[in-house]
Amino acid sequence: MTRVKICGINDVAYALAVIKAGGDFMGLVFAPSQRQVTLAQAEEIVNLVREHSDIAVVGVFVNLPATEVNMLATACHLDWVQLSGDESWEYCLGINQPVIKVVRVERGQHLEEICDYLTQGDRILSDKKHRYLIDSRVRGQYGGTGITTDWGLAGEIAQRFPIILAGGLTPENVARAIDTVTPWGVDVSSGVEVNGVKNIAKIRNFISAVRRTDDSKR
Repeated sequence: MTRVKICGINDVAYALAVIKAGGDFMGLVFAPSQRQVTLAQAEEIVNLVREHSDIAVVGVFVNLPATEVNMLATACHLDWVQLSGDESWEYCLGINQPVIKVVRVERGQHLEEICDYLTQGDRILSDKKHRYLIDSRVRGQYGGTGITTDWGLAGEIAQRFPIILAGGLTPENVARAIDTVTPWGVDVSSGVEVNGVKNIAKIRNFISAVRRTDDSKR
């Protein structure tokens, strides 16, 4: 089964849409962003999730001190922490929750360079639950760009590591992305938005497209 993460949720209405559509992960952005949540918003969303589903709530952070990440993760009862900045593997060890580490790749980058880096991560994080999220590299930005990742390169990485694929996914192309890459999971934010705002129909359609793709392989 391909896991589905809907990221950038900052309102209970969108959180409820993810729950009803059957998502697996819900991302709350704590880093500076148009999608950033306040502590009060995060608590309200997490309370809703706990009441209605077993979806894993992921807090997204960029280059914060680990002590601050841990404090926010505890206060909001997060299940996972996503590190979307320049955090080192050693930094990841200081996070209390399981970690999703974002690794940005670009076209033309050598596969072995990426896999050596992920192998190092596996070695250092061997005793810690973790996943890698493969996204497109855009200079000066830390995610949510809507730029499509190199699926060919991502597919080769996915043959060696269980990855979450991000970058430019939409309800219209996610089936093809899954067929091409065979990722452990998929992640979307801007691809389920209209004019920078989450769209309930797009959230529903994205998750439905993933489920139909999985069903067709059975």
